[in-house]
Amino acid sequence: MGSGTDGTRGGWSRRRFVGALAGAAAVVAVPAPAAPPAERPHRAARPAAATPAKTPSAPRPLYLGTYTSVDGGGTGIGLATYDPATGLITGAGTLTGVADPSYLAVHPDGRTLYAVNERTDGSVTAVRLADRRILGSRSTGGAGPCHLSVHPTGRWLLSANYTSGSVAVHPIDATGALGERTALVTHSSPAPGPGQQGPHAHQFITGPDGGHVLAVDLGTDTVYSYRLDPTQGTLTEVAQAHTKPGAGPRHLTFHPGGRYAYLADEVGDTVSVCAYDPATGRLTIGEPQSTGSAAGTTNYPAQLLVTADGAYAYLANRGDNTLARYAIEADGARLRLLDTVPVHGDFPRQIAFSPDGRLLFAANQRSGTVSVFTVDPDSGELRLAGEPFASPVAVCALPL
Repeated sequence: MGSGTDGTRGGWSRRRFVGALAGAAAVVAVPAPAAPPAERPHRAARPAAATPAKTPSAPRPLYLGTYTSVDGGGTGIGLATYDPATGLITGAGTLTGVADPSYLAVHPDGRTLYAVNERTDGSVTAVRLADRRILGSRSTGGAGPCHLSVHPTGRWLLSANYTSGSVAVHPIDATGALGERTALVTHSSPAPGPGQQGPHAHQFITGPDGGHVLAVDLGTDTVYSYRLDPTQGTLTEVAQAHTKPGAGPRHLTFHPGGRYAYLADEVGDTVSVCAYDPATGRLTIGEPQSTGSAAGTTNYPAQLLVTADGAYAYLANRGDNTLARYAIEADGARLRLLDTVPVHGDFPRQIAFSPDGRLLFAANQRSGTVSVFTVDPDSGELRLAGEPFASPVAVCALPL
């Protein structure tokens, strides 16, 4: 599906530059999670524990992902700082020696940065942040790894190989370095959805219970749930959740309550509320909803974020070039679209909160910029914080 090369130098893969996407969603009903009757619109009470502490005044680190093998791309992981009060970004150079670091994640202890190397011979790389020393790379066993995350225990790195449609697990040792892969699973069933030639694993994350990990596959229109062995790092499939054919699911984000999640469908240009059973790892996908994109606009929703207090969700819309804001209602069971705001960039590939939740960063791939927004703690409204920061082929922004 789509056009372009498969990660070769100077070319754009479908992952890198989405072209025309084929396949219309069939009209197939999927049970939605039960929701209580409509309630008066209001923001949920903010738990005291979720109230951010005083914003630190010292500059904080910001790491930027890019593609190094395309025209106009970067030369490694971008280094920057940001002002946690104003959102102002200041460039600080580049960490070279890391190829095509298109997605980044940090260890829970904050000492090690991990990057995918989104190439045909896919790998993941660990970087010690104290001295920015590269601790080595490990093969993901697949092509085009596009996402990675660290298990909350800090013991396992989870990665998704987009091109080959597989997910991998690597152990993390006490130094933050990666060991040899302990698991590799290719999504062979169900068959690819409309317009797809094969599976395309797009995300691999840990469920709120910690014992289950979930893989979102755009190619098979499926979210796979696995049980992760906490000592061996092996995977056992326990459930599958299917979107409507051709929806092309891309990104899943959990509500802090742990019983609901929100799924962005890249091809169908929709979002869905999902019910989650922590005991079994089973996800139940609800009915598709609007992304807020303008009528007639070709739009590919990218990533969802949820505020720490579970009151609001945000969606990056590539093509419409907006950020959609949703109110989260019924303890997580319902999303209500409030508005969209311009992202002030082209093709927002990824979004992230600062650790205190006061800022939202948007990496705009085609414009090569990072936009920063302040997040109103009560209304959830977004306001642009100054001019976007120039960063070559910005596909990931990770503020620490």
